[in-house]
Amino acid sequence: MVTQDEINAKAKAAVMEFDDELVEEICEEALEAKVDIVSLIQDGLTAGMNEVGDQFEQGTLFLPHVIAASEAMSAGVAILTPALEAQGGSVKSKGTIVIGTIEGDIHSIGKDIVATMLKIAGFKIVDLGRDVAIGAYVDAVKEHKPMIVGSSALMTTTMILQMNIEEQLKEAGIRDSVMTMVGGAPVTQDWADKIGSDIYAENATDAVVKCNAAAE
Repeated sequence: MVTQDEINAKAKAAVMEFDDELVEEICEEALEAKVDIVSLIQDGLTAGMNEVGDQFEQGTLFLPHVIAASEAMSAGVAILTPALEAQGGSVKSKGTIVIGTIEGDIHSIGKDIVATMLKIAGFKIVDLGRDVAIGAYVDAVKEHKPMIVGSSALMTTTMILQMNIEEQLKEAGIRDSVMTMVGGAPVTQDWADKIGSDIYAENATDAVVKCNAAAE
């Protein structure tokens, strides 16, 4: 029987090899072996994607590699998501969370995983998608009156726009009615503190823990 560490390592390597068919096979194997799906996503697929991202930042890989790795990871997540949602069962909603990937960022795999995990944890999710304009976050807060509005940024050049969300929520007079959450590869707790965000989510698991705490 395959162990958790073995399946995670295989998934990480397959993402780094940009092999979507192999990723799918590994995820199917994981479901049959009944390993921890959250760990597989976080410590396998996401770990591989993060490694590709690091190599991209270092200039040893290029944008087509990042896209190929993202597509491989997405193929795996698509297989695992129904099983994750089944684990969630029918839970009374803990509250509404609006989430999106910031304007200028066209990749949304990390945000998608966070949204799925929060949904399983019992939150109602309003997913704005990717490349989301700042005004759309403000409009969504007005419309859905969520407990939390979250933004994901994958690049330092787009991360700065998370500050604009804070500013525009204040200008609209609704900042005090909602908590803000930020995450993404370049985002840190220091950045969240600097811009005045309420929650910094290091990864999907961290997002669930902190949103659960906020809902209590």
